Formats: sequence, structure tokens, C-alpha cells
Amino acid sequence: MDRAQKAESIETLKGVFAGAGAVVVTHYMGLTVAEMTDLRGRLRKEGAQLKVVKNRLAQKAMDGASGEAGDSLFKGPVAIAYGKDPVGAAKVATQYAKENEKFTIVGGLLGNSVLDQKAVASLASLPSLDQLRGKLIGLLQAPATKVAGVVQAPASHLARLLAAYAAKDAA
Repeated sequence: MDRAQKAESIETLKGVFAGAGAVVVTHYMGLTVAEMTDLRGRLRKEGAQLKVVKNRLAQKAMDGASGEAGDSLFKGPVAIAYGKDPVGAAKVATQYAKENEKFTIVGGLLGNSVLDQKAVASLASLPSLDQLRGKLIGLLQAPATKVAGVVQAPASHLARLLAAYAAKDAA
């Protein structure tokens, strides 16, 4: 890789670190191409990506923003999982690490904060952004539905009462 390619790769990684909600740093030693393709497909479904990175270029792209702890994550064969939603990549990577012992999570980056394995697992247990939006919409719609039921209830009670009197008079 010549200087121009390295500079381009560093700029790409800077964009990844700046634009991602969270970056999960993983080791992938021993994974086959089919397993990596499967992992990439799972991440794509969640709106995330997997990228194999050169450690030195990743450290230069971070430019010391996360300190020594962030730089120490990039040792060995490293791939990063990232996406706009901080939870999506962590969820898929954690689940895949449980299923495949060759794939391990080293840590993660959330902004300038460095996460360890337990913090990434905790992040993965949170609901995703879409799930939170669904819950919020459900909470906003619930009171309106209850109000409509309460307003409609007296009219339906009155209709049942009139129907009962009509049935009594007919008999």
C-alpha cells in the first residue's frame, strides 16, 4: 500500500469513527470466508457494516482521541463493526461471538469513550433505536385510544339500555 492509499484509508476510517454511533472492535482469527460473509449479511440487515482494518492506520485515524486505551484495542487481526445505530452492530457482533468461538469482541468505541467487553455486551442488551421509536409511538397512541374508549362508552351503554327496554317491551 503506497502513501496515497494509506492517506485515503485513514480519511475513510476518520469518517467511520466520526459517523458511527458505536464501533465494536473484534478479532476474527480463523474465520472462513463463508463465516465472514454470513456475519456481514447479518450486520447489513441491522444497517451496520464490518471492515477489516490495519491497526496502525486505525490508530492514526483516531488521532489519539480515545487515548492509550483506544489504541490498545487495535492489536492482532482486527475488524470493526459499526453503524449509525450504536446498538445494532453491538447486538449482532455479540450474538455472533456467542455462536462462533473464533470471533471475539475486544472492546468498542462510543464517541471518545473506550468500552470493554462487558460494556459492549451491556450496549447490545439495550433496545435498538427502531424499537425505542416503536415504544414511544405506542405510548403516545395509548392515551388517545383510552380517551376515545371513554368518550364512546356512555353512548354504547345508552344504546344497550334502550335495546334491553325494547326487548322487554316486545316480550
